[in-house]
Amino acid sequence: MSSPTYLPPPSGSGVKTALVAGGLIALLVSNIALWYRLETTRTEDRDASKAMVAEIANLKEAESVTTASHRRSVDTLKEELEAARQQANLAAGHAKQEALAHADQLAKQLADAQAKQQAQVQSEITDVQQQASTANTKIGEVSGDVTAVKTDLGSTKAELDKTIANLTKVQGDLGVTSGYVATNGKELDALKRLGERNYFQFTLGRKDKQAKRVGDVSLKLKSVDKKHNRYTLEVLADDKTVEKKDKGINEPLQFYVAKAKQPYELVVNEVGKDQITGYLATPKDTTPRN
Repeated sequence: MSSPTYLPPPSGSGVKTALVAGGLIALLVSNIALWYRLETTRTEDRDASKAMVAEIANLKEAESVTTASHRRSVDTLKEELEAARQQANLAAGHAKQEALAHADQLAKQLADAQAKQQAQVQSEITDVQQQASTANTKIGEVSGDVTAVKTDLGSTKAELDKTIANLTKVQGDLGVTSGYVATNGKELDALKRLGERNYFQFTLGRKDKQAKRVGDVSLKLKSVDKKHNRYTLEVLADDKTVEKKDKGINEPLQFYVAKAKQPYELVVNEVGKDQITGYLATPKDTTPRN
């Protein structure tokens, strides 16, 4: 099998511009997502408010109809009571007693109807007040969500800017100026959000018998020196094995593969007793080198 022809490492003069552009794109995507969430929350706020207003209006209309109905019933009872009393005044003897008893019955029915009307009106007023209170609570919750979204948007941008500002650029072991190097999980998350490269995290054990697949290459840990934070590993790519010997933590280890113009970078953030932990950064542009 013939070996691919490798060109000298490309210049890193445009790396900073590319990273800044990538960061702006990532921020734009994040802002669009948060803006969409904000608009959705505002729409839900408006819909909830309209629904509550319509429901309260319906309750008030129903209350008016019920009140009018009760009022007609009460008026009818009043008329019947007055007629019964007049009849009692005109009657004599046993007929008068029956007329008075009927008048008393109508008077009791009238009192019961008035009490029922008052209770019904009070119940409907209470329902309207409860609905209004619930509506205010929901509107308050939605408003709180809107405020939270705005706060998240500002905090996310500020946190990303702060993290990126703390990142450093160093020269890799092939002499190519590296992109930003992450020294911990938080900084690696920031690099992922920049979106300039693909990132693959890994942990390699010294006692692992087989090389471990990371991205599209394989890695095998050969030795570790926890006391001095040094390690040696092998990189298997394009059917070739390259040894990276006696390297330190947060040092970019660079190597080329046939399918990409930019170098791959491997960074180890932690050296343990029998293992190392880090990440592999690969270019998103996989145009083969000539």
